[in-house]
Amino acid sequence: MKTPFASQVPTDVVENLKWRANVYKKVMEDVKMPSVFRAACAKDPVFFLNGFGYTYDPRRKPFPKLPFILYDFQQDALITMIEHICESSRDLLVEKSRDMGASWLCVVAVAWCWLFKPMQSFLLVSRSAEYVDKPGNPKALFWKFDFLVNNLPRWLQPDGYDTVNHRRKMHATNPENNSVIDGESTTGRVARGDRRTAIILDEFAAVDTGESVLSATRDATPCRIFNSTPEGTNNAFYQMKCSNIDKLRLHWTIHPLKAKGLYSCKDGARTAIDTEYWSTVKDPGGEMVKLDKLITDRQVPLPDDKLRSVWYANECERAGSAREIAQEIDIDYEGSGHQFFSPDRIQDAIKNYARLPVCVGELEFDSVTCDPIRFREDPKGNLKLWCMVDFDGNPIFSNRLSVGADISAGTGASNSCLSGIDVQLHEKVFELASPFTRPEGFAKIAVALCKWFRGDENIRSPFLIWESNGPGRQFGSRVIELGYSNIYYRKNDTSITKKVSDIPGWAATPESKVTLLGEYRAAVEGEKFLNRSREALEETLEYVFSTGGNVVHARSVNKADPSGAKSNHGDRVTADALAWKGLGEVSHVVKRSDEPDVPVGSLKWRMQQKEKDKFPAGKSLDGAWG
Repeated sequence: MKTPFASQVPTDVVENLKWRANVYKKVMEDVKMPSVFRAACAKDPVFFLNGFGYTYDPRRKPFPKLPFILYDFQQDALITMIEHICESSRDLLVEKSRDMGASWLCVVAVAWCWLFKPMQSFLLVSRSAEYVDKPGNPKALFWKFDFLVNNLPRWLQPDGYDTVNHRRKMHATNPENNSVIDGESTTGRVARGDRRTAIILDEFAAVDTGESVLSATRDATPCRIFNSTPEGTNNAFYQMKCSNIDKLRLHWTIHPLKAKGLYSCKDGARTAIDTEYWSTVKDPGGEMVKLDKLITDRQVPLPDDKLRSVWYANECERAGSAREIAQEIDIDYEGSGHQFFSPDRIQDAIKNYARLPVCVGELEFDSVTCDPIRFREDPKGNLKLWCMVDFDGNPIFSNRLSVGADISAGTGASNSCLSGIDVQLHEKVFELASPFTRPEGFAKIAVALCKWFRGDENIRSPFLIWESNGPGRQFGSRVIELGYSNIYYRKNDTSITKKVSDIPGWAATPESKVTLLGEYRAAVEGEKFLNRSREALEETLEYVFSTGGNVVHARSVNKADPSGAKSNHGDRVTADALAWKGLGEVSHVVKRSDEPDVPVGSLKWRMQQKEKDKFPAGKSLDGAWG
């Protein structure tokens, strides 16, 4: 979209007001001038707003009514919104820091179309009716619309427009071109059965019924503009953010006033980005250290290369918590929610331990016996290996594995996933994820992989543990039918004896899931388990506390899943957690499979204890004699 006349309007406030006064004088002197300026406004929304719009900011005393002069980033944002409404007719997600003017821009985009495009129909939506249309409430969308339209010159307002007949509760009509704007709050049936040019959904992350709103509005319009600061990952706004929707990011660092004194730090060395500002400071390094302390005193993380400024540091000092900064300023979805895993610890784990897989491909196996045939490298394969493969297609690996499995229905709604952990080294060896494999077929893959990692005769077969709920029942039945016996059998973890039953598979309850994930969290954050998979580590950040105190995967709460696999979202994390649990079920000592266990208290057991007393663990033979 072009803005051919925008350069004609001064952006300095004083010069802008002089320009407006000159325009009004010309309009009074020449009856043809209103139509000329009106035509220019209809072609150029930036010219329209910078030249004739007003905004409201009560913080600007003594004059809260201000000329609406767009910053460069706001010009780009406004044009992007109007292009999506009028040209591409595509959904747009606007993720923003607080106080970037995004809600005003959404209203301006709709108002400009309402003024200059005939037969348009718009819907303004927010989380409650008072945020849509409430007299005297500047937060309400229609209040912003009224302020903008009522402060336009009379010759720019629609011909015949009056607030009594054309501006009713939750409704505005343009009598000149029959365009309309309506308002609704976010009930589950908003816009259902409706037809609109575009729908604005303001502060969408705060909407409790977000999933229903997405469903209800999808067929009502080709263009929905979702505008919000983040509020964690447990909402429909985050779900849309993770989709392929067009995105517009309004981060505080592109605001010229907030970015004044911008700088960053890497490996302890601070670098001035706004060199013009820092050239006027006597001791830039010392001042940056002071600013960083204001930030860290609020426990706001400062990883390498994170941008900060004088304004940012002062906002951190004023904030009540790091979560507030993550939500209101940083556009940090994980930090702004009630996360189960620590975002800082997970980012450290990603930085220190995540690695690209050594090999990626597929394991070919006999479909009847599940005996492995060969490994075939394929960059698009589902199997990722963090170990080498020899010329015969066998893994170069000598330790025993614990293998965890999380099972989906295989309909594409979520992945079925396998995770293999080295019992001795406590690091991930392989990961396999497949969204379209049925539970019975996935059982064959699991057994084939376990056989493949069987290794030589001195290594016992991998220990297999899976979640038996839902699709896990079919998976477990097929594993038993295939004759794989080195598996987890259910036991009562809450009892003292922890007696093992004859029921295969681990049963998930809300309580046991919290325990399982809690033990896995301690292993990852305590660096006891080295997870090589970046995807698996990033997936931990989508686990949140629910209102009932349980731990859930954010998208399992919001995403409608007709397969019934909702509880299985977060599949890599569950598979990893189960593999870690399985590691505790097996011995860390590798021994021959045919070597019998030594009963505690037996003669051989007592002899072994005496030998251990002679040569304590960690001492060499020479050291013991020395």
